[in-house]
Amino acid sequence: MPLRGGTVVFPFAVMPLAVGQPRSVRLIDDAMRGDRRIVFVGQSTDDVDLAGPAHVHRVATIGVIHHLARTGDGTLSVVVQGMQRVRILEFTQEEPYLRARVEPAPERPAEGPEADVLRRAVLDLLSRLAAVTQVPQEFVAAAEGLSDPLQLAYLVGAALPLRGDQRQELLELDTVEDKLRRLIDFIQHEIAVRELGRKIAEETEQRLSKSQREYFLREQLRSIQKELGEGEGEEIAELRRKIEEAGMPPEARAEAERELDRLALLPPGSPEQGMIRTYLDWMVSLPWNRLSGGAIDIERARRVLDEDHYDLERIKDRILDYLAVRKLRAERLAAEQQEGEAPPPADRTGAEPILCFVGPPGVGKTSLGQSIARALDRQFARVALGGLHDEAEIRGHRRTYIGALPGRIIQALRQAGTRDPVIMLDEIDKVGSDWRGDPAAALLEVLDPAQNHRFTDTYLGVPFDLSAVLFIATANTLDTISPPLRDRMEVMQLSGYTEEEKLHIAERYLVPRQLRAHGLQPGEVAFEPGALRLIIRRYTREAGVRALEREIAGVVRRVARRVVEGAATPVTVAAGDVETYLGRPRLPEDAAVRIDRPGIATGLAWTPAGGDVLQVEAAAMPAAEERLILTGQLGDVMRESVQAALTWVRSNADRLGIDPGFFERKALHVHVPAGAVPKDGPSAGVTMATALVSLARGRPVRSDLAMTGEITLHGRVLPVGGIKEKVLAAHRAGIRTVILPKDNERDTEDVPEEARKDLRFVYASDASEVIREALGE
Repeated sequence: MPLRGGTVVFPFAVMPLAVGQPRSVRLIDDAMRGDRRIVFVGQSTDDVDLAGPAHVHRVATIGVIHHLARTGDGTLSVVVQGMQRVRILEFTQEEPYLRARVEPAPERPAEGPEADVLRRAVLDLLSRLAAVTQVPQEFVAAAEGLSDPLQLAYLVGAALPLRGDQRQELLELDTVEDKLRRLIDFIQHEIAVRELGRKIAEETEQRLSKSQREYFLREQLRSIQKELGEGEGEEIAELRRKIEEAGMPPEARAEAERELDRLALLPPGSPEQGMIRTYLDWMVSLPWNRLSGGAIDIERARRVLDEDHYDLERIKDRILDYLAVRKLRAERLAAEQQEGEAPPPADRTGAEPILCFVGPPGVGKTSLGQSIARALDRQFARVALGGLHDEAEIRGHRRTYIGALPGRIIQALRQAGTRDPVIMLDEIDKVGSDWRGDPAAALLEVLDPAQNHRFTDTYLGVPFDLSAVLFIATANTLDTISPPLRDRMEVMQLSGYTEEEKLHIAERYLVPRQLRAHGLQPGEVAFEPGALRLIIRRYTREAGVRALEREIAGVVRRVARRVVEGAATPVTVAAGDVETYLGRPRLPEDAAVRIDRPGIATGLAWTPAGGDVLQVEAAAMPAAEERLILTGQLGDVMRESVQAALTWVRSNADRLGIDPGFFERKALHVHVPAGAVPKDGPSAGVTMATALVSLARGRPVRSDLAMTGEITLHGRVLPVGGIKEKVLAAHRAGIRTVILPKDNERDTEDVPEEARKDLRFVYASDASEVIREALGE
């Protein structure tokens, strides 16, 4: 078997071999079927793939195969041990592998003390070599345990890092003394090379000064980091370039460069590195001087608002007024700057207050803000404030804390990518406060035009100009907003929609949007107006249109499945099909509760979700220790309204046709469903009085009538709030007559014309007028 790569098998030595040539594999297989003996001969050249007789040496070693393993790629892994040296006489065949006649070529044995001296010299040199190389001490101990000089020569020769020609030379030497002498030369040469290398390294290290050594190490570190893509210098240079391009004001740039210099001096692995990098990433990513919106175009703004929202004319007009004022002030500011005048900061920002849209859920508050951004061609960012309790969420956290970040205002600016976006502060009425601070107080600086041109986020530590930002807030109610914060905003009420308005909104906006969302073309599905009216009346009862859109989405999903299953298009959804798609109606055809007995009256209430209709029930029972029982989770103000109503009824019993002894003989129980919902406020006073009079007279109140108003001890009906929401709730519930305080007559002008023409309004200034209308007398 020819061996390539300078491999030589020595007698007595155990060696692993990898066999891959097909002829060598066959040779191994044939040998394993015989006595496992093979002649291992070194090649004189590695330039040929299949060595022939002309390419191998004539001195070789007979070896025996001790172990064989086959690998997955067809090669063999064998372990062989050399037995004795042989000389090749002649080759008898070349196929399928080399076969030759050989004769033993034993080494001449050592004679005299010279061999023992040479043996000891080899062992001494081997110990010196182990001190300067990685030769294991166990190998040195094994060599010292050999008494045969020939075995020692072959063992050390196999372990030394010799070239192939040196190994073959060692094998071909005939006498043991010659082998040991040549081995001594090899070991001395190796020791000299190793000691010289160590000496050069020591002398070089001594010559290098401290600065040179640091430079050398730094250059090595830089090379390693360059290979790993972690070049510290490149990162510093990149951050410096970004700082120059960010357009920061002088104060912010000075702070960023100071932190960058600190970063460059920090040693690798310092915990401050990550904090400073994060800070600089925020600084260079903020839109210090990037603007998106151009000049305000009032005509385009009107067109966009009309495209996105149905009706809401008062709201749209106020938005356009707001934009017109900002346009004029921006033009004046530009003119003053050209003339070299510098207006004070408070004047430069404008005196227009922040717009705050207040209304029940689903009436379009958030989408109005998005439309304003589109009309101004600006970016839009939404900051959700619901459930916020930590002031740091607005002002940012101190950089000393792990995981510190800027506040949500700065985060919104980074998200928008410009300095003049439209930022919507959503659910501003749901901001709380606790031991961590009051976020509403932090918002005062944000929303004050006289201060926000130098808003300082705690994390950044430098001022940021918010004067170009258009802030818009939304809320469901004003009661929970702090007075100072409310003072900085102009409140714009968005009430609920009428049935006709919901129908137009569904046809123009909701249905097309759901068709796109479900992958349907406009011509594939058509909703008849009757179907939409049925969904509005029998499947939803809300001030907005959010539930209506969910029901429309439910219909569209079912239609989409029919289309996928092969139904012919277009699919028309008629009123008779709605129950097939959505199930049986959830609300009665006439939502107003039928009053079929005395002691029940229908009132109107305002809630953050819009107006609502409530029933007041009164019942009498034999006199007991407790003469008046109140249930239904009534608040203190509402309880006092019941007592005031009862006092007025008892003091006017004769005029109202009530037996004066009725209240002496009976105990009264007043209940307002639903019992799980807290209720409060004075506006149910006239409803309480009507229910009590109806109970005492035994005459039921009209079912199609609802009322609202505060009552005094002398029967005067005082004005209340939320008239538009209450009237719309009555209209949704199928009420036909609404009794309102006389002083609220002008508030009905805000009610849509569609609802006004379906309702009859009765304006009362005295409770007796309410009783007369309610009982039909």
